[in-house]
Amino acid sequence: MSDLKHEFPLDKNLTYLNHAAVGVWPRRTADAVKAFAEENMRQGATDYPKWMKVERELRGRLKWLVNAQSSDDIALLKNTSEGLSIVAYGLDWQAGDNIVSTDQEFPSNRIVWESLKSKGVELRFADISGDDPEAAMLELVDEHTRLMTVSSVQFATGMRMDLKRLGECCKEKKIFFCVDAIQSLGALQFDAQAIHADAVVADAHKWLLGPEGIALFYVSPEWRDRLKLNQFGWRMVEQSGDFDALDWKPAKSAQRFEPGSLNMLGVHAFHASLSLFEEIGMHEVERRVLERADALMTQISAHADLELLTPNQPGRYAGIVTFWHKQLDHAGHAALYQRLMASRIICAHRAGGIRFAPHFYSNIEQFENVWAEII
Repeated sequence: MSDLKHEFPLDKNLTYLNHAAVGVWPRRTADAVKAFAEENMRQGATDYPKWMKVERELRGRLKWLVNAQSSDDIALLKNTSEGLSIVAYGLDWQAGDNIVSTDQEFPSNRIVWESLKSKGVELRFADISGDDPEAAMLELVDEHTRLMTVSSVQFATGMRMDLKRLGECCKEKKIFFCVDAIQSLGALQFDAQAIHADAVVADAHKWLLGPEGIALFYVSPEWRDRLKLNQFGWRMVEQSGDFDALDWKPAKSAQRFEPGSLNMLGVHAFHASLSLFEEIGMHEVERRVLERADALMTQISAHADLELLTPNQPGRYAGIVTFWHKQLDHAGHAALYQRLMASRIICAHRAGGIRFAPHFYSNIEQFENVWAEII
């Protein structure tokens, strides 16, 4: 395994537990950005063909990450919201159609679907606070359901969804299955084909340890040319290198969803970050992430004043661990969050409580030091 202390030389006295918000870059990613900047300063785009090679390799690494059939299934976008918008405005909606989602989604996976109300599309929110969240979603499906959209892991509580169960239902009923995977890619193993996903979207800047401004957009081969295009430009055409051609048609690959120039700095950074996941292996990454989540949940359960919000049953959690302090109200939790941040314990204030999100490299021994600030 790579030397993780070398890859993650975090400041002393810093406990970073916020990968569900913005992740830490590995050293190799920072080095790649520095090298790219230096190259641009000294010679501009002289070696642009080399940049294109890095871009192709990045698509290959993303194909591996989500188990796509081909790199042609992978588009590089700006962020998760852009990918969700491509799906939302690529489908041919009819008045009376409905979308099934949950009542715990991050705004990115809610607002875009709510915007379809003007087309007569209903957004249905399943209450997933019970013992069988998938059943709650499936109960809302009827003959007018055109799409199901869900986060692989809920951003606030950390609840992990059974994507295969949902995907199998969608496949059987011919419903488009869209997965916001930003809280699981880079933390858990992922198989787009096994869960029958039609689209998968995720930014690089959380668990994938990359920069903001670049994202994965996977579209299944069955749907790639069925989504109506709403963005156009020189790059999304089949012959994108022939600038004199007057006739054009959309690219056969997922490049059809990339209207213009890519974030090439982000491409180099993301490419470097993913190389670390390849070296370690996603099986080992997942094992270590769950080990750290287990350690935090065990420590929370040992304190009578703390209440765990994240489900602790195997298969129901990933890297997010959220809890309440029973003696604090919302304002009290906000104050606790500020105190933790001031003490260099980097976390988030979510679901009315405190959210921790360690990654595979996080030092478990540091976790014990956290509770002195809380209890």
